[in-house]
Amino acid sequence: MNYHIKNIELIFYFGVLFFSVLSCNPKSERSQETSRETTLQVEQVKPPYWWIGFESEELQLLVKSENIQGMDVTTNTPGVEIVQVHNADSPNYLFIDLKIHKNVTPGVIELLFSSSDEQSYTLDYELKKRTKLASEYKGFNSEDAIYLITPDRFANANPENDIQPNLQEQKINRNDNYARHGGDIQGITNHLDYIDNMGFTAIWSCPLRTNDMKRGSYHGYAITDHYQVDPRFGTLGEFKTLVKEADKRGIKFIMDQIVNHCGLYHWWMEDLPFDDWLNYQDDFLSGKPTKYSNHRRTVNQDIYASEIDKKEMIDGWFVETMPDLNHKNPFMAKFITQNSIWWIEELGLSGIRQDTYPYADKTFLSNWADRIMKEYPNFSIVGEEWSYNPLLIGYWQNDTNQKQGYVSNLSSTMDFAMLDNIKKGIYEDEAWDKGLIRIYDGLANDFHYPNPKAIMAMMDNHDMSRIYTELKGDIVQTKMALSTLLMLPRVPQIYYGTEILMQDFENPGDHGLIRTDFPGGWAGDTINAFTGKGLDKAQKDMQNFLKTLLNFRKQSSAIHHGKTIHFAPKDGVYFLFRIHNDDVVFLILNKNQAPISIDLERFEELNLKGKTFKNVISRAEFIWDKTLKVNHKGSYIFSSKLK
Repeated sequence: MNYHIKNIELIFYFGVLFFSVLSCNPKSERSQETSRETTLQVEQVKPPYWWIGFESEELQLLVKSENIQGMDVTTNTPGVEIVQVHNADSPNYLFIDLKIHKNVTPGVIELLFSSSDEQSYTLDYELKKRTKLASEYKGFNSEDAIYLITPDRFANANPENDIQPNLQEQKINRNDNYARHGGDIQGITNHLDYIDNMGFTAIWSCPLRTNDMKRGSYHGYAITDHYQVDPRFGTLGEFKTLVKEADKRGIKFIMDQIVNHCGLYHWWMEDLPFDDWLNYQDDFLSGKPTKYSNHRRTVNQDIYASEIDKKEMIDGWFVETMPDLNHKNPFMAKFITQNSIWWIEELGLSGIRQDTYPYADKTFLSNWADRIMKEYPNFSIVGEEWSYNPLLIGYWQNDTNQKQGYVSNLSSTMDFAMLDNIKKGIYEDEAWDKGLIRIYDGLANDFHYPNPKAIMAMMDNHDMSRIYTELKGDIVQTKMALSTLLMLPRVPQIYYGTEILMQDFENPGDHGLIRTDFPGGWAGDTINAFTGKGLDKAQKDMQNFLKTLLNFRKQSSAIHHGKTIHFAPKDGVYFLFRIHNDDVVFLILNKNQAPISIDLERFEELNLKGKTFKNVISRAEFIWDKTLKVNHKGSYIFSSKLK
């Protein structure tokens, strides 16, 4: 920690900070011999430290200490002002509003706490110098390809951190899909070269903060300390090293955050600061049944929605072990917002993926994103709106001309609609309103999005049955889906293990099975996907297929910046072009089992006649003329610039 009580020894006992302090009477001089010593027990100071030079000079400190309510707080530090001190409903909290001028010298500032019985306590708080300019925090965009990792299931580099005696869940069992398996931060760091060589340019890791839950803590979505790395994953230092080592390889890091809820055993649950810190707090404290969200996410846009539907959606809990946070409480709103900024600054992040986006208060979400984007103008935030309706997805992407007047300040949303269209477009038999036409019509909805290229698209993730399973183990169809994903004007995300055909056939949709261990991440694994040892022919083929496409995509200006032109499916064939100056890349999706000759004169408007193209996978060349023969069902990507 970077705060302490001056003049007295700092004592750590059972993870709680004890500060011995010198009692003094400002009204009369007393000798050292007559002074009284008392002990102030400081349990929490959040944020634990801060930085100088933000756009906003405001900082609110949460200080938790027994019977701290009513104390005055002052400081003599030049350039630092105590604007206001707020008592909470609990007697054990103070919320202190500071103004930190940009010309303050980095270092330790002194805060003086004075109680009504004339005792005084000094608290040191560190203000750091920022190590990067705000403009240097670069977000993700359509040039990137994101690798999504469930860290507990990726690689265990340090078995010694698997069990932590002070945390509730005390077992590692790789045979139990819902137990912890031991993957950690160092395991990701150790395999950055693999991720880089595959062609990925960004990593999104599922949450790495402390989840001190009795069971099922491996997934990370029930946070019990917002400012602490779960020690079973590693240390803050290891987390910072991961981000720095990734950056050396040109890989961005996206942090998974959750503003909507916390874990049932969060440290504040034993002594909630305010009577409205949680939604339905009185019901929870009185032991009444949990009031769950109705999950009617359309209330955020529905002009006819009833107030009760809105309340049940936003205030209802996700599950009984994840208390729903009340963002209408201004102290909660500041706590969460400052926490996000703290992690961006501390780690040097490129983006945030915000979980369960429509479930939080949307006014808070707008203010939260606005504060972050004002501090980091080139940053990226993607919100999870799990909807197959483009109208709802587009609502959350920032648009100052939004019809309802809502300004989200959110740069990106998640394209579940296109996922569904691609999947159905590939596995359905061709008909007037089925099959490839779904991809064509789905992409036509891009007119609704303020910035389609900033939207994150995927074929599956940690909460969904894997695409290989969804397509019934059909490798050709799986390649068709992934080819389409990587050609779209989107930011593509691929879940770890997709490259080796990981699947959940045994129990489709089961979360524990979806999040299977990545082979080779544990000592003694007989199969090692990092090296290729033990992979079967189909797995190696898919790994090489994705590696080739991803590394091609990494260098393709047509895919990064090109305009998109597509042609309505005809005879079971769909063409999609990406064009940037003389760089032309096009995708063919062919659902015909028998060879087919395609009339290229249909595409005359593109002026491609005589242009040489090369197949990205096979490297076979052809010169664009009147016809193109395609012999097999599948996906084909051709480039005019491939060497």
